[in-house]
Amino acid sequence: MRHGKLTPAALRKYGFVVSFLAVPVLLYVVFVVWQYIQAFQISFTNSRGISPNFDYVGFDNFTQLFQDDVFWAAVRHHVVLLLAMPLITIAIALFFSFLLNLGGGQRNGRMVGVRGSAFYKIVFFFPQVLAVAIVGVLFQAILRPDKAGVFNSALGAVGIQPVGWLIAPNLALWTIIGVMVWQAVGFYVVLFSAGMASIPKDVFEAASLDGAGRITLFFRITIPLLWDTLQVGWVYLGIAAFDGFALVQVLSVDRGGPDNATTVLPLEIWRNAFTYSKYGVASAMGVALFFMTLTFAVLTLRVTRRERIEF
Repeated sequence: MRHGKLTPAALRKYGFVVSFLAVPVLLYVVFVVWQYIQAFQISFTNSRGISPNFDYVGFDNFTQLFQDDVFWAAVRHHVVLLLAMPLITIAIALFFSFLLNLGGGQRNGRMVGVRGSAFYKIVFFFPQVLAVAIVGVLFQAILRPDKAGVFNSALGAVGIQPVGWLIAPNLALWTIIGVMVWQAVGFYVVLFSAGMASIPKDVFEAASLDGAGRITLFFRITIPLLWDTLQVGWVYLGIAAFDGFALVQVLSVDRGGPDNATTVLPLEIWRNAFTYSKYGVASAMGVALFFMTLTFAVLTLRVTRRERIEF
């Protein structure tokens, strides 16, 4: 570049880059951005999705939402999911990642994981290979309320009566959260293991030589150095907590039951759109969910921001 002008070589270079980016950006605009714009538009209409004719009704759909007990029940469930699922998943994943990478202590002057750590990583990651619907069907058999269920069969063997894991209103949501954690934890074990592998082993070895135990290594060294990865994991899990559609639909009684004890907003969006043909109300729910997810992501990134530690 000379005197602010692009040389022919620079033009060819940037043209090559733009030619590769143009198609993905165009597809993203058409299939993502434009769909968001349409959802915002439809949320202000009384569209039923079966006719091109509709009227604009202003904020009536949003007023209806704020007066709907089912909507607020779903929001409360998202709050529970948002607090419980990321916290439990990250805690379990961090524990196993630490064991797999540093839990074996020092061998030949090097910090290593427990024996067989490579095999355990594959085992932990296995649930990620399964489709969410398959996980739901699998746990339908495991959590059956009669003695044919795997859990209740085990409880019956020690003389405990069967538990209604998915039919007890005060237990159903927590049971589904447990399934979500089981399905997600393997991915974060691998993610945090990759983050720990990027930390120079010299740091851990020096701390160990200075007398730091495993608890000190974990809380005073591993977590601070892994903070950026933890932040990303928390945002991913928080966004997942605003979903839950597939598992709730497959596992719950009457799709969100019993008595709306497990319903979530994506399920209510689906129900209003494809069962009640209330596309305007469904789109309003989608807009509310969009802003809740966006607010969570922005706040999380702001609150958890720390100065990066350079090696």
